[in-house]
Amino acid sequence: MAAAEKAKHCVAFSSGSAATSAVVHLLSHGESIFCIDDVYGGTQRYFRRIVNPSMNIKIHFMDFQDLDVVKAQFATKEGKGGRVKLLWLETPTNPTLKVSDIRAISKLAHDHNCLLAVDNTFCSPYFQSPLDLGADLVVHSVTKYINGHSDVVMGIVCTNDYDLYSKLRFVQNGVGAVPSPFDCFLAHRGLKTLHVRMEAAARNAMAVALFLEKHEGVSKVLYPGLKSHPQHEIAKRQQHGFGAMITFYCVGKRDQAAIILKNLKVFALAESLGAVESLAESPSLMTHASVPDDRRALLGIDDTLIRLSVGIESCQDLINDLDAAISAALETASEINE
Repeated sequence: MAAAEKAKHCVAFSSGSAATSAVVHLLSHGESIFCIDDVYGGTQRYFRRIVNPSMNIKIHFMDFQDLDVVKAQFATKEGKGGRVKLLWLETPTNPTLKVSDIRAISKLAHDHNCLLAVDNTFCSPYFQSPLDLGADLVVHSVTKYINGHSDVVMGIVCTNDYDLYSKLRFVQNGVGAVPSPFDCFLAHRGLKTLHVRMEAAARNAMAVALFLEKHEGVSKVLYPGLKSHPQHEIAKRQQHGFGAMITFYCVGKRDQAAIILKNLKVFALAESLGAVESLAESPSLMTHASVPDDRRALLGIDDTLIRLSVGIESCQDLINDLDAAISAALETASEINE
């Protein structure tokens, strides 16, 4: 994994959440983390309900698309006092697929003596190399694309800094968050086909995104590979490909989203992602249900939002599946309006 991430060192953990926890253990009581506002539901829950109250580490969620917002936070008493020690970034984010400029954010972090950790799960090492762009730490849920077969729970942290590596190894050993030998074997198996799977899934995702953009039952599509994506140019510049995660808003309300999810036959209804099979889910009810309602509203995670993890099946089968499910939902929406 170190070689795949162009890193000198890598530490493996029993889950992606354990890897995240190990990074947080690099901080001390009373210090602070700046975290991107749109982040994996498990990460925000861990930060908000465990790290903050139990470790007295302050967590500030903010929009990293606007660097002036981050700079303003650094200009506060807390920021000037040097208590901010870590910037936590996902790009693209989960689930609204915001893309942040890693190089610009890494410069800002280092100007303030902070570490930058990038969760690279959505892109995988095949489509993005955060360490080359200035990140200090790269985190992965190996459960997803790296393993790719929905049969492993595991996480890793990669770095070029030997001191950070040594500290992470100490945490790994001290808390016992080690993966099993068999999980390591399976993850190594998955890594051998990462390039093939990512290319196939990304091709399917682009075709699916273009299809969704034209469907009358879809009000908005978010996919970094589309020219309509707000940060398309950043994605082109820093990624080697656009990945296989798509988010879209269906026409109608919560009932229509439920109809789509119930009518899908090729896409499986599941919270995970990054496997050879295609998955669909409702973030507001599933992966991000733990995010407070007011924060979900600010982030645009409403009940019509559907997240797709596009797999490597026949592309036409995936499009036909979505077409049938969305059309069924659109028909009920039309009946309600009549």
